[in-house]
Amino acid sequence: MGNCSLDIFHERIASFFKTFKGDIWTDEGHRLIFTTDASIYRELPKAIFFPKDKTDILQIIRFASENKVSVIPRGAGTSLAGQVVGDGLIVDISRYMTTILEVNKKEKWVRVEPGVIRDQLNLYLKDYNLFFGPETSTSNRATIAGMFGNNSSGAGFLHYGTTRESIISVKAILSNGEDVTFGNMSLEAIKEKAAEKSLEGSIYRQFLNILSNKDLLKEIASQYPDSKLHRRNHGYALDILANSSAFSNSDIPFNIARFLAGSEGTLAFIYEIKIKLFPLPPRNKLLILTSFNDFDNVFVANLELLKFKPFAVELMDDKILKLTEKNPTQQKNRQLIKGNPKAVLITEIADNNINTLKLQANKIINHLKTLNFGQY
Repeated sequence: MGNCSLDIFHERIASFFKTFKGDIWTDEGHRLIFTTDASIYRELPKAIFFPKDKTDILQIIRFASENKVSVIPRGAGTSLAGQVVGDGLIVDISRYMTTILEVNKKEKWVRVEPGVIRDQLNLYLKDYNLFFGPETSTSNRATIAGMFGNNSSGAGFLHYGTTRESIISVKAILSNGEDVTFGNMSLEAIKEKAAEKSLEGSIYRQFLNILSNKDLLKEIASQYPDSKLHRRNHGYALDILANSSAFSNSDIPFNIARFLAGSEGTLAFIYEIKIKLFPLPPRNKLLILTSFNDFDNVFVANLELLKFKPFAVELMDDKILKLTEKNPTQQKNRQLIKGNPKAVLITEIADNNINTLKLQANKIINHLKTLNFGQY
């Protein structure tokens, strides 16, 4: 943007985007709407774009490059840490880029545009007896690309993992306008890509140099969280690539698409995502609510509960429970709580057979009773 005024900048937008098929907002009123997301942060963007396709996105990136201004991909704006807040160009994919492109029932995958909403996708997939597993609390409005950018997971994480683990491949636009596809690759294929004279080629060269360096691999291993901790967003997931089959004894393929998951739209603009699907979850669910007077026992009990492979385990402490006393919607649910506990654990189990489900619930309760944990 340089030192030009905002009015001149908006004139540049009007001049540049003659063939743009989507919508562009530059007036202050509409820009004010996009100053925030679900977080406490506020910053006024320079313009709002609603692209209709890849060509529109390419125009935005070229304009941003020429005018040295940032591009901020945005879905539903449900993030809590200001991931889609900034003074650059907001690019909202939730208005037009909402097409479910292809479903493969046999191989259990779907290709979608980035603005598809998670719950709407699963409603569509129901006829195929499939669904996309990760489930955020905002799943009725969260977009697949937003979940990808944040590496979302949700209550069903124990069975379905994070969004990263469901990613097969992505199609994206790089900062110089190159159109790329990222998916599973062998070491030989990585080396072939690294030989190309392009920005994509330089990306593979960088990864090859970093991940072939034993000292850097040791540094990554020592500085990054334990790989068993899947629910973590700590920056760029170099350890995911370091622990791939191309650079270790792992059987997990090298895949830059999975590296991009959790990068919050800062490395490439995703315009198509191919994701793994799961069979529909069991029809019957049962919740076990356990009340604890000793907070230390909560964490030990959680480890015991995990042995039974529950679908979900959620913790509520006394501060949250106290708030339910004056909440009209939740007051009726307080009858499930014994006394005034320090915390409760809510365990969800599921099975198609209701009798099997009841037997499993009894096993869990009896096990916790033998350990003298909680009230039921």
